[in-house]
Amino acid sequence: MLMRTDPFRELDRLAQQVFTGPGTWSRPTAMPMDAYRAGDEFVVAFDLPGVSADAIELDVERNVLTVKAERRPTITGDNAEMQVAERPLGVFSRQLFLGDTLDTEHIQAAYDAGVLTLRIPVLEKAKPRKIAITNTGQDVKQINA
Repeated sequence: MLMRTDPFRELDRLAQQVFTGPGTWSRPTAMPMDAYRAGDEFVVAFDLPGVSADAIELDVERNVLTVKAERRPTITGDNAEMQVAERPLGVFSRQLFLGDTLDTEHIQAAYDAGVLTLRIPVLEKAKPRKIAITNTGQDVKQINA
């Protein structure tokens, strides 16, 4: 369902996630995801804890699905002194190259408990189907005789 990507791009994405600071709009950080097929739909779930639904952008152009989100710092007030700040902030982004067997016109998106779940229907032409076999053995014998 998903088209394979360059393994070096994935390695670069992981290295960027480990060695760089917060993502920016020009260099966003990647977000973790799961992707699987469930019956007649393809499901992709992105982890976006602490991101409000209005800070998520979802775009589709041809067969490229782009998800962008921004997690802003928590407002602690003037008298607060930060003791530990480990939660990643900034811009997160992920692009998926969808195969031609998915219906990008009917994608459904839901956001609950910090998880963005996309449900993409599988096109009829990609669904499993039975192929009828006709018995042509007699016709072959008649032609060869």
